[in-house]
Amino acid sequence: MADDPFITEISRHIWDSKYRFRDGDVVHDRTVDDTWRRIARALADVEKGDCAQWEQRFHQVLRNFRFLPGGRIQAGAGTSRRVTLFNCFVMGTIEDSMDSIFDGLKEGALTMQQGGGVGYDFSTLRPKGAQAKSVGTVASGPVSFMQIWDAMCGTLLSTGARRGAMMATLRCDHPDIEAFIDAKRDRHVLRHFNLSVLVTDAFMEAVSQDQDWALVFPLEDGASIEFETIMRHWSGHPEPVRCRVARRVRARELWDRLMHATYEYAEPGVLFIDRINEFNNLRYREQISATNPCGEIPLPPYGACDLGSINLTAFVHAPFSDQARLDLDGIEQTAAIATRMMDNVIDASLFPLDEQAAQARGSRRIGLGLTGLADTLVMLGLHYAEGPARTLAARIMQLICHTAYRTSIELAKEKGVFLFFEREKYLDGKFFQTLPPDIQEGIGRHGLRNSHLTAIAPTGTISLLANNISSGLEPVYEYSLTRRVLELDGTYTEHELTDYALRRWRETHGEEKLPAMFVDTRSLAPTAHLEMQAALQAFVDNSISKTINVPRDYRFDDFKEIYAQAYRMGLKGCTTFRPNPVTGEVLRGESAGESAPHCCNAEREAD
Repeated sequence: MADDPFITEISRHIWDSKYRFRDGDVVHDRTVDDTWRRIARALADVEKGDCAQWEQRFHQVLRNFRFLPGGRIQAGAGTSRRVTLFNCFVMGTIEDSMDSIFDGLKEGALTMQQGGGVGYDFSTLRPKGAQAKSVGTVASGPVSFMQIWDAMCGTLLSTGARRGAMMATLRCDHPDIEAFIDAKRDRHVLRHFNLSVLVTDAFMEAVSQDQDWALVFPLEDGASIEFETIMRHWSGHPEPVRCRVARRVRARELWDRLMHATYEYAEPGVLFIDRINEFNNLRYREQISATNPCGEIPLPPYGACDLGSINLTAFVHAPFSDQARLDLDGIEQTAAIATRMMDNVIDASLFPLDEQAAQARGSRRIGLGLTGLADTLVMLGLHYAEGPARTLAARIMQLICHTAYRTSIELAKEKGVFLFFEREKYLDGKFFQTLPPDIQEGIGRHGLRNSHLTAIAPTGTISLLANNISSGLEPVYEYSLTRRVLELDGTYTEHELTDYALRRWRETHGEEKLPAMFVDTRSLAPTAHLEMQAALQAFVDNSISKTINVPRDYRFDDFKEIYAQAYRMGLKGCTTFRPNPVTGEVLRGESAGESAPHCCNAEREAD
């Protein structure tokens, strides 16, 4: 690659407007290499010895976009600004009181002011119409309070702060679940939120068996039991609690209501919350009920996202030829260095709240993933929907995962285990049992530096930065399109984009007809998306942000089957996008009028 790594104007624009370090008129990063050196130096500075050596190694994996740290790292590392290097946070449990609600609102505002997206579980708030006996008032319900958060986010944006990203979750057995499901039918309501329903195994069984489903809420302490009650696990409670049954609904009717909502306007998404907790490496001390705004990191209260992605396209040699190959050794070496870099982020970062610092330093969770998968497959002559592509993708993610775990073991020997590590309980974990014997033995003997190590993020913005490569594990949305980009002043500009793989093809083949591996999102069946996600999920201890695009004329019964299949395949969540009049358009390509995925693009992720 030439000295100037930018081959597209949009990439230079993203760097200049989002990641280039400047103070007013004083420009500190003259080139993107200055940006890479600034990041490398800042993350090497936390090393106890030979900082210069680690700075050089960190710089080498950053050069030419081989490793793409999360956007907050790129924008903030080494600037001395009072900002967090973490993309997103799940906030503390909201107790069912005015004091706690507005404390939570304040904490969210402080976090977003420093550049972090936020996730909340609103299941702890009593349903609309319930009476608070202590003060004699009637509750307005979680959805009404979510509107206060939404207004706060919009107000922060109006002050010139970074765009906000928020996730709201609600349990599938909360009495206000229907209102939550229907909340975004109005295109003007809760526009700063992504919504996801926490779906339990018991609910999926009730749907399967066509049973009634109890909508419930925990009893207040000391409340007389005058109504039907049942025991349920509930957000904010470590053990099952006694809940009042508000009413019963048909499980299939509630499921259909959720499916119709996401079919008609792309929200809410679905999180299979029991599976998330079952495979959580820290299930012995955490109960997870929320995620970051795009869903790739399920987190406990005050947990944080430390994200980074390996750009697979940078490791393709001789693309579109009989000698095309992927440099797996280079990926392995990059994954090892990237793991150390991301661990150092925890020590280099500021945190908006002390509770966030304590949680991050206690677990040292990181989320190393990949991006550019679809373009890489194209350049290697593989079709996204076929078995060889999934086999290679799984091999890559397995390599990243196992390299990260082996590196974390070595870091534990060098720097110590994460504070929340409890050996016997950790070794009993379900994900741990899937790891190779040498890793299991290493963790048993030396412990681990990081509780979690892998995640696949949407990478919308950083993939644009890296010359418009395909994002995350997503197929190419469209090979040529127009994209609206949000500017610093809140306005939008339009950019004509050409996908990275297509640009590379044209360098050697001109306008020659594209071969069959040039497949885009619309030409893929939903099962192809699910099968790719499932192939990689086995090597992801956090989760995967993935949007399954379906055409406008897709039958509703077939659409419902996508979610049923996602559950059967062992996925931790499912998000779909079907073009609709509610969700705004960000990408405009040859298929006029169709819109981009709503939660996994550059406008909705906290980059």
